[in-house]
Amino acid sequence: MTDDQPASASLEEFLAAMPNGALGDKMGIEVVEVTPERIVATMPVEGNTQPYGLLHGGASVVLAESLGSIGSALHAHPDRVAVGIDINATHHRSATSGLVTGVATPVHLGRTSACFEVVISDERGKRVCTARITCALIPAERLAR
Repeated sequence: MTDDQPASASLEEFLAAMPNGALGDKMGIEVVEVTPERIVATMPVEGNTQPYGLLHGGASVVLAESLGSIGSALHAHPDRVAVGIDINATHHRSATSGLVTGVATPVHLGRTSACFEVVISDERGKRVCTARITCALIPAERLAR
């Protein structure tokens, strides 16, 4: 949030004010739901594959980190900001077409850290990947320039 925005800004205003990197746009990530309990986004398989035409494991990790970071930032707001410190992923099956959907739910929401589990599924509802991301929640003034 910027200094001129009230702390009681709506969810839409909060998301609009978040710094947005270009990676999510390049990967085609579309955030479709954001609540304190659940963050959901989709990502196309096409354009995010490895040489054999399968969804790249790194693409799944990008989706997972994006969702966990949004959830952590929402929890940290307004006096702290979230920065990723750990992520891991287990790839259960491949996806070769369509969209995958990531659903992030909080595992731990503390004062100095937040942790989310992210389940990524294919269009049939089959689990493709399970990831866990932990973010440190640091005072916002440490990043102020």
